[in-house]
Amino acid sequence: MQERFLDTEKFTAAAVEACNRARLETLAAGVPVFYRDADTKIDIMEMPDGRKFQVRYVPSLPGQRNYEVVGELHRSAA
Repeated sequence: MQERFLDTEKFTAAAVEACNRARLETLAAGVPVFYRDADTKIDIMEMPDGRKFQVRYVPSLPGQRNYEVVGELHRSAA
């Protein structure tokens, strides 16, 4: 039986690499990146200068500003 690509560790590795590449390209373009950290389960805004902030999404706010900054994450915590 032929192994399905979507069920393989190779696919998972390719997806993780693609996400990392997109994140780095977005930051290089000067745009912040928002994501949920898989380890800490917190929402993060990463800035192009390397700073990271914990954010809380607020659905009632307009799309471009639908979050609040909870606090800056220091490199040892991020």
